[in-house]
Amino acid sequence: MVWPDAEVPIDEPLVRRLLAEQQPDLASLPLELTDAGWDNVLWRLGHELAVRMPRRAIAAPLIDHEQRWLPELAPGLPLAVPVPLRKGDPSDEFPWHWSVVPWLEGTPADRTPVTRPDTTAERLGAFLRAMHRPAPADAPSNPWRSGPVATRSDTFEQRVGKLAAYVDAAVLSRIWTDAASAPAHAGPPLWVHGDLHPGNLLVRNGAVVAVIDFGDLCAGDPAVDVGAAWMSIPGGSRPRFWAAYRDVDPDLGRRAAGWAVLFSLMLLEIGLEGRPSYADVGRRSLDELVPAAERLGL
Repeated sequence: MVWPDAEVPIDEPLVRRLLAEQQPDLASLPLELTDAGWDNVLWRLGHELAVRMPRRAIAAPLIDHEQRWLPELAPGLPLAVPVPLRKGDPSDEFPWHWSVVPWLEGTPADRTPVTRPDTTAERLGAFLRAMHRPAPADAPSNPWRSGPVATRSDTFEQRVGKLAAYVDAAVLSRIWTDAASAPAHAGPPLWVHGDLHPGNLLVRNGAVVAVIDFGDLCAGDPAVDVGAAWMSIPGGSRPRFWAAYRDVDPDLGRRAAGWAVLFSLMLLEIGLEGRPSYADVGRRSLDELVPAAERLGL
């Protein structure tokens, strides 16, 4: 998975011009490029704000989802989230919506160790318990994240085949088969983050303090988020996650393990293409999953 190029060059002069045109009271604040992700670029604006802009056309609707729904969801969430404070409109220079969001202090969990895993487990479990509430009928749908885990079987086969030299493909295939055969989510579609891996968790003082990047926010099966328990929390602390989340049944756990495998393979593949911190997360996550599967006899 080669990191995609930006379809529109986003440099400091462009960001300053857009601010001057649409948010002139912010245009003189210091501006610093802090991250360019798969879909978006983030510029720190002064000490307390950031500018979040899509890099590709396919990511533009994801900014719209954040602007529409995060202000409604955030008050009920126990961790900080980047609620858009101001909305930037398309212009002759930049074709998509963009946001001014709060700057959230912390380091992504793929770049710093979680030294307080018990606290992180409890916080992440409580966050997902609050997040996973019934979604309204007009909530976004996401063909990659909102459907049953079994619908991603082709993607799993492609990834595990490509990475067979780096992983225990036989064990991962058994985990996947078990996850895909588990009974589907039986209740109403719930709000899910949709992209809850360590790169989207901010850590400060050794524990998670914020969740970022809600572009894949959608209505779906909560298992897509619960998979983060394997990617972000060591096994010894994972019972604290389950206790804080409360609503884990065996079938949800089976589906979540499948999502964790799929995300871990994705992160490993991206990491091997040039983002080493993602490769480290992918390996660690798979190292957590394989022994768990063997204990279950998979």
